[in-house]
Amino acid sequence: MTSSSLAAGCAVVLLSPRLGAVLPAAALPALRAASAVYATPGAAEEAAAEPVPDAAELLRRAEEEPVVVITTALTDPAAAALHEAGARIIGTPEPAGAALVEATAVMDKLRSPGGCPWDAKQTHDSLRQYLVEETYELLEAIEDGDRQALREELGDVLLQVLFHARVAAEDPADPFSVDEVAADLVAKLTGRHPHVFAGGDPAVRDAETQEVRWEELKQAEKRRESTVDGVALGQPAVALAAKLAQRTGRAGFPADLLPDGDGTGATLFVVAALAKLAGEDPENELRVVARRYAEDVRAAERSARSAGLDPATMGPTGWRTHWPTTPTPAA
Repeated sequence: MTSSSLAAGCAVVLLSPRLGAVLPAAALPALRAASAVYATPGAAEEAAAEPVPDAAELLRRAEEEPVVVITTALTDPAAAALHEAGARIIGTPEPAGAALVEATAVMDKLRSPGGCPWDAKQTHDSLRQYLVEETYELLEAIEDGDRQALREELGDVLLQVLFHARVAAEDPADPFSVDEVAADLVAKLTGRHPHVFAGGDPAVRDAETQEVRWEELKQAEKRRESTVDGVALGQPAVALAAKLAQRTGRAGFPADLLPDGDGTGATLFVVAALAKLAGEDPENELRVVARRYAEDVRAAERSARSAGLDPATMGPTGWRTHWPTTPTPAA
């Protein structure tokens, strides 16, 4: 049977397993125009409709009149037959983030009795290394422009958030849940974007003024006494120097008061600080150079091996000869 042999208006309404009996608005015209509305066994309790006949009978009726089948799964034989014959599918659009509920449920099961022994024994402290590792893997995916890896690594970082939230919910003295984490985030985002959620903010005119406004609101919200309060001192040193310079720069701190001295630490701090004040990201700039250096090392090693040399013993002359960004010296 082809779509041309079906009566106009035949459709399959696919209910969301998460939203239950919520019918999509797009299905209402089809339901009103249908001569018969059926529900498969999986949807019979969710929708007020007649039980669906067998596939052959359903298709016979669909040739004569517009019919609609409400189902929770296209694997149902009758719904599948009607769809294969050409009936359109009207799905239930789920709100953004609906799958997060399922992800949270999976995390809960892993930590519950009968779940995974390894997951059950983890603590905030034991999970720290994984949060750092997954974050750097996400950064690498972004730098590589690898969309598939980006999607996967975002999931791995999300796992760490869900994991820590579940561990926190089990704390006997001060428990909090993933919903409280999300609620705090919503409050923060709405509170720090008054130009979006509170009818306007004359202090915000563009991205730059919003960044300044964000810090002002954060300072007032957290009642910080210093411009450098709240800076994570455990972050990589170049990023830390840049962040400190950015915070103090917003407060009018003069560049001539940056750390001085001939030591390596003072020199690196000043370079990172001045780069940040100039609008650059020194952490990212240094990572780009470091990754390019690593690739050049690998290229030189491959070149040496193809020439029958062992990179571990080829010495300075061999490295210069096979270095990809340096012309090979004349013999």
